[in-house]
Amino acid sequence: MRGDADSQVRRLLVVIPNWVGDVVLATPVLAALRAHFRAARITYLMRHYVSEIVDGGRWHNQALHWPAGSGLRREIRTLRMARRLRAERFELAILLTNSFRSALFAWRAGIRRRVGYAREARGWMLTDRLRPLKRNGEFVPSPVLPYYIKLAEHVGCSVTDRQVRLGITPRQERAGQDLLRHYGLADGRRYALVNPGAAFGAAKCWLPERFSEVCDRLHVEHGFQVVLVGAPHELALLQKIAAEAKSAVICPEKPGTTLGSLKVLVREAALLVCNDTGPRHYGSAFSIPTVTIFGPTHQAWTDTDYEGEIKLQIPVECGPCQLKICPIDLRCMTGLTTEMVMQAVADILQRRRPHDCGLEQACKPAGGGQAPVECRED
Repeated sequence: MRGDADSQVRRLLVVIPNWVGDVVLATPVLAALRAHFRAARITYLMRHYVSEIVDGGRWHNQALHWPAGSGLRREIRTLRMARRLRAERFELAILLTNSFRSALFAWRAGIRRRVGYAREARGWMLTDRLRPLKRNGEFVPSPVLPYYIKLAEHVGCSVTDRQVRLGITPRQERAGQDLLRHYGLADGRRYALVNPGAAFGAAKCWLPERFSEVCDRLHVEHGFQVVLVGAPHELALLQKIAAEAKSAVICPEKPGTTLGSLKVLVREAALLVCNDTGPRHYGSAFSIPTVTIFGPTHQAWTDTDYEGEIKLQIPVECGPCQLKICPIDLRCMTGLTTEMVMQAVADILQRRRPHDCGLEQACKPAGGGQAPVECRED
C-alpha cells in the first residue's frame, strides 16, 4: 500500500507525542495528514493533558487517551484497550512517539500497517521501519519536525506548509477571555508573558531572581504589565518570582491558566519570555515576539524557522549536556545575565534581523563578559 493507495485509508490511528512542545511542533504534520486522508476517520491516541493542544485544529475525528496510573495495572488496561480497538479494524497507524509501548499497542490492536522509527527495541512490531539519524552509534541532534515529516511522507503525505499552528475551541476562547477580564487585561493593555518553568527538569530553568529582575525591567523599560504563567505544579515558583519583583506582577492562580486558555493569552500578548519549554512554541504558532533561554538542551532538537524568536545560550565546555539536573554549578544558566535577556527583548521587539543589529553588540552584556553562542532571530 503506497502512494495514491494510501489516501484511500478509511481508519487511521496517530500516536501523538507526550511533550507539549513536541505536540505543537507536530501540528504541520497533523494538518497535512488530515488534508491527505480526507475520507479517513482519524483517531488520536495521546495523554489526556495534551488534548487541549490539538483541540480546535479539526484534524481528528476521535480521541483515545492512554490509561492513567502506573505499573502493571496501567499496562493491563492499555492492552485491554488495544484488544477492544481490534473491532474497529484500523488500516494504518503512524507513531510519532518512539516508545516501545506505542508500538506494542498498535501491534496488539491488530492494525495492518504500523509506521514508526525503529527505536527502543520495537522494530519487530512495526511493518514499516524508519531509521533515525545516527553517527558513531549516537543520535544526531536534529529538528523534530522533519523527523515527523518523514513519517508522513513515507505514507504518501506531502507536508508543504511547515508553519506550526494551533486551533482554539469556543470553550478555550471563552476561558481565555475570562482570564483577560479577570486580571484586567481585556481592555487592550499591553502585557508580556513570562514562563519561568520547564517540565524537562530543574537544569532547564533560568534563575528565579533573574526572572524577577526581567519582570521589573519589562515594566520600567517597555511599559508592560507582566503576567507569569506556568503549569499548576509550578505555582510556588511563580509566586516566588512575583514576590521578589518590585513591580506589580500578575500571577494567575484562581483562576489559573490551562493549555487551552493559554492559547488566548499568548495570542493577545505583546511578548513571550521563557525557558526552552513547550509553551515557547505557542509564540511561534501565534507569531508573538519570543525570547527563549537555553541551558543544557541542544537547540537543534527543537529548531524551527520562526523569525520572531531570539534564542539565548552561552557556550560552556560541558554543554549542551541534555541532563535534567546539573551535577556541578549550572554554569550554562548562571552565566546568562539579565542584561543579555533584556537586550534580546529590545532587539526582538524592534524585529531586527541579525545582520541589522550586530551580534556582538546585541549579545554583549553592559559590563562585559561572555556573549551567548546564539542570539538571533530563528
